[in-house]
Amino acid sequence: MRKSHPIRRVVLATAATVSGVVLLLSLKPSSDPAAASAAGAAPSAAAAGQESPQGGTGAAGATTVDGNATQTQYGVVQVRLTVANGKITQAQAIQAPKGGTSDQKTALSVPQLNKETVAAQSANIDSVSGATYTSTGYKQSLQSALDKMKEAASSSSSSGSSSGSTSGSSGSSSGSSGSSSSGSAQAQAKTVTGQVAQTQYGAVQVRITVAGGKITQAEAVQAPKGGLSDQKTALAVPQLNKEAVAAGNANIDSVSGATYTSTGYKQSLQSALDQAGG
Repeated sequence: MRKSHPIRRVVLATAATVSGVVLLLSLKPSSDPAAASAAGAAPSAAAAGQESPQGGTGAAGATTVDGNATQTQYGVVQVRLTVANGKITQAQAIQAPKGGTSDQKTALSVPQLNKETVAAQSANIDSVSGATYTSTGYKQSLQSALDKMKEAASSSSSSGSSSGSTSGSSGSSSGSSGSSSSGSAQAQAKTVTGQVAQTQYGAVQVRITVAGGKITQAEAVQAPKGGLSDQKTALAVPQLNKEAVAAGNANIDSVSGATYTSTGYKQSLQSALDQAGG
């Protein structure tokens, strides 16, 4: 048998390799335009779904209200509310104590207070354990923001009712003017500041907001400070404020452990009520 030449084997091997490459190229699938368009549409649809991570059009028509800045022993606390359709949709602390251990306490307490505010729709929320001062300041600023929200709502409603009552006959307008004036007087709130009551540990002065002959808000614009007085004031004043609103007069109980502050508070409260005619 004749022995095959080496060059011939190389030529045959090369031809076989070329044939295999050509066969593989002929089997490559053609691109599908429909599949390509579908692949491009999927990311765009996902992007469209992520345009409103805060809840779509929930923020439409919402307003923000900032409460008063409240000074605590460790820093200032101030609350901002987002209100839509008469309800609190978001609460946040735009100011809170910072530095040292305050950073940790703020990080733990503020998110919880924000959630409780939205859930309760009021300032009647629990203080966070271990962050009493921050919680107290938060609730005071929150209450002032709620008061501002109510005042804005009452002023808008009273302006709408007064504009509607102007249409009509002259006889009915005179009668309606009397009723609207009495109604607006009840809706319109006024603030009265009592006289300064001097105590053994410092001055106490109370300011009340009166609407419709009732106390709608009470706050101490002055209170004893320094040393143990800071702690006693932080514990006593919020309780005295609540009792003043609930009782509608100065016949409220003194806070245990803060007798001097309570006595001065009631004296200033009574003078404010006398000025308000209550």
